[in-house]
Parts: sequence; structure tokens; C-alpha cells
Amino acid sequence: MDRANKTKNLTGRCLCGAVGYIVADAFLYAANCHCSNCRRTTGSAFKPFAGIERQKFRVTKGADDIKRFGNEQAHDAHCSVCGSLLYSVVREGEYVHVAMGTLVDAPSIRPSAHIFVGSKAPWFTITDDLPQHEGHAA
Repeated sequence: MDRANKTKNLTGRCLCGAVGYIVADAFLYAANCHCSNCRRTTGSAFKPFAGIERQKFRVTKGADDIKRFGNEQAHDAHCSVCGSLLYSVVREGEYVHVAMGTLVDAPSIRPSAHIFVGSKAPWFTITDDLPQHEGHAA
């Protein structure tokens, strides 16, 4: 727990356990992204992610085992051992989108919308009542 502001820290890790991280349970937003890049990097119909300021996220284990796709200001971070997508650095390097499936602990936030449904997989049907946006949520 972050004693300064009483925010609980969550842990996360890749499939093989080579890379681990902690993140404050203070996410600003969460969504299910259906864009083609998220589908390709996860190998699934969409990527559930939660966004937070970069300084509230820290790799605690296996930093040398992270394979980055992109640059310092915008990249996807995968475990180089097992390939798990752990997080994405976005918005000019200021925010991290944590792949929610890598969280060990349950966050207090839940996805509130589907984004980029204009390019969703044609074989997948969205069956919940969350708002759907053709691109980014407004």
C-alpha cells in the first residue's frame, strides 16, 4: 500500500513469471480495445486494458527480460521469455496501459466501454451492454 495516499498496490506478471510489476490501484480509465494492433499483439478478439500515469507503474522483476516494440514514448512491452504482453506506454510516454489479464490482484476498476469497434474482428460478437465507440471514446 502506498502510505502517502493510502492507495493499494496491485501486482502483475507474465505467464512464465520472468517479469513482474506493481501498479497503484488508481487507474483513470479502462476499456476493451478492438483495434487490429491490440488484436494482433494479444492474439485475441480485444485487449482489456487499464490506463494510469506512468510514474504509478514499476517493473519489479525481470526488466532485462522485457522486449519493447516501439520507442521510449510509445511501445508495447512483452516478456522476451514467454511473449506475454504486459503493458503499453502511450500518450507521448506519460501513461501506461496495463494489460488487465496480467494482473495478479483484482483492480477496483472495470472496463467501461468498447473502443475501435469499427475494426473489431468480424467473427466476434460483443454481447454486453457497455458503450461501443467506432474509435477512441470521447
